[in-house]
Amino acid sequence: MIVKRNFAPTKVWGYIRKPLLFALGWSAFVWLLSLQIAPRQLALNFAPVGVLGSALAIFVAFRNNSAYSRWWEARQLWGGIVNASRVLARLVITFSDSHAHQPQFDREKSEQFKREMVLAAIAWVHALRYQLRGQEQESEAKAALERYVSAEDRLLLQRFDNLPHGLHWIMGRKIYAAMANGTLGGFDSFQMEGQLLALANLQGGCERIKNTPLPRQYDFFTRLFIGLFSALLPFGLLGFFGTPEAEAQRWLIVPLATLLAAVFIIMEKTGAANEDPFENRSTDVPLTALCNTIERDLLQLLGEPEQPAKLQPVDGYLH
Repeated sequence: MIVKRNFAPTKVWGYIRKPLLFALGWSAFVWLLSLQIAPRQLALNFAPVGVLGSALAIFVAFRNNSAYSRWWEARQLWGGIVNASRVLARLVITFSDSHAHQPQFDREKSEQFKREMVLAAIAWVHALRYQLRGQEQESEAKAALERYVSAEDRLLLQRFDNLPHGLHWIMGRKIYAAMANGTLGGFDSFQMEGQLLALANLQGGCERIKNTPLPRQYDFFTRLFIGLFSALLPFGLLGFFGTPEAEAQRWLIVPLATLLAAVFIIMEKTGAANEDPFENRSTDVPLTALCNTIERDLLQLLGEPEQPAKLQPVDGYLH
């Protein structure tokens, strides 16, 4: 996620390079052509080009609004994951401790249950992050699983393609095992299951965004119309420099056409960057930082003295 106010020109150039070079090269070609052919034979009435530009602005704005809505929904879903993870860990710890006065209470089993559940909740958010970014098989993902999930539970997870779903299954088993051995009691399981349900719903929302792209026709026709506008624009601008008196300034169609095309190109690329918020790019929702926040908060609930350092923006980017 970008947190700085100003962008490096090299970063912007990386997004707009190809279409902008086309606009620049095409407008230069039209200018050179106008030196060989009478401009009035090449010039277009600017009114249709202006109408096309106005319609294109509305189309691009709609696409950008839709893309930002996807990005913002993804951020809201992960905000819900942060809250539900905290609540689940708190319920696990407080409910376990609340039964210390019971005759059948076993402190060792209680402490083991608390630790396994909270660490599994941490493993779950990391597993979801890696799944959404398509990094399940990377060494960092496997290391996170080994750090927070026991070898026995990792064997159980081998049957699952969807590791977050498998971790919830394991957590559910642990809850009802704790009910059976007296670590939990009463309606404790209902409230914990309620938080697992909330996390499952939030996971489903993230997977929906990940697996359902913005309708491709918006992307295709936006790029098509911007290319058409960039191609027609130099011919429309020639009408302003068609007289012999304006021949010396006719070269201005090159920077003017490039600049006007650049506005639409940047608007289109902004929407394209926002529409897929889980691709591990600088414009994405900062999943690594959110997982780091959850991990630190839950380890503090457990009373763990060692926690990962809080992630800070690097060069204006939070990952």
